[in-house]
Amino acid sequence: QVHLVESGGGSVQAGGSLRLSCEASGYTYCMGWFHQAPGKEREEVASISPGSGTYYHDSVKGRFTISLDNADDTLYLQMNSLKPEDTGMYYCAAGSSRLCTYSYWGQGTQVTVSS
Repeated sequence: QVHLVESGGGSVQAGGSLRLSCEASGYTYCMGWFHQAPGKEREEVASISPGSGTYYHDSVKGRFTISLDNADDTLYLQMNSLKPEDTGMYYCAAGSSRLCTYSYWGQGTQVTVSS
């Protein structure tokens, strides 16, 4: 069983930055961040795994950076040059198998970007 706890959300103006954190307890093989905008489906924005390296959705390439600190089992998402369309809930997800199916989810953290 894996337990995930996100933190770091908040409100910023367009062009600002935030760093999200996700503390994981338990073994994880791959981890990712998902964004759910108001009234829309949850969408993967970034992921990291030993087998595939890093992945970024086109909408965040060059602005967001995903990283994993193995020393304290914490996943980060550095978000720069934020846009109003980045507003929404951000969820951390993790999988424990090489198939990288996300079986574990955090409670989410809210990001609000004002124009």
